[in-house]
Amino acid sequence: MKEPMKNAWWKVLAVAIMTYVIFWGLLGPVPRQPILNESIRNVLFHVPLWFGMITLLLTSAVYSVRYLRGGKPDDDTVAVEFANTAILFGLLGCLTGSIWANFTWGEPWPNDPKLNSVAVGMLMYFAYLILRGSFDDEQRRGRISAVYNIFAFAVFIPLIFIIPRLTDSLHPGNGGNPAFGKYDMDNNLRMVFYPAIIGMTLLGVWITELRIRMRRMRAVLED
Repeated sequence: MKEPMKNAWWKVLAVAIMTYVIFWGLLGPVPRQPILNESIRNVLFHVPLWFGMITLLLTSAVYSVRYLRGGKPDDDTVAVEFANTAILFGLLGCLTGSIWANFTWGEPWPNDPKLNSVAVGMLMYFAYLILRGSFDDEQRRGRISAVYNIFAFAVFIPLIFIIPRLTDSLHPGNGGNPAFGKYDMDNNLRMVFYPAIIGMTLLGVWITELRIRMRRMRAVLED
């Protein structure tokens, strides 16, 4: 009984951080900026979701590399479940971003290079899930999807971080726009923003761990 509790400290930390983020994110003081107004609170949820998603996608790619090197089916399982959670975070990031854009830019999905790049990136990962479902042979599915997963991550990073900086973009820090934090964030926001990144990432790992355990139990029952 002691061992599971000892290993659960990070889950307790995740709950504590997210409780703090939700409470102060919704009720704490924020800078009063034109146009943004109260919608600036969304930076405490929208942006950490993307940070968490990138971390989960990186972990997924690492386990795909491990699968190609060792051929262990469990590494493939971990890779796909980290990708699944990352896709969930990406969808939530798009949803929160659309709500924010509707209030600040006048429409939920304006013609913006970063938004379009994100859409392409998400479609790439949806294709990854479809690709996995098209193979019955476990080893073939694992090898081909692992290669695709590594390729998708290698393309996704420049797609959302580099390409939008090469042209005009509504997003802060892209296309010549100043970074968001330089003018809009204050210490009150930063005290919630940085913990939110940690909390979202831990929450994503927790969700993934539960999905991996369920998949492993299902495999044991099927055998």
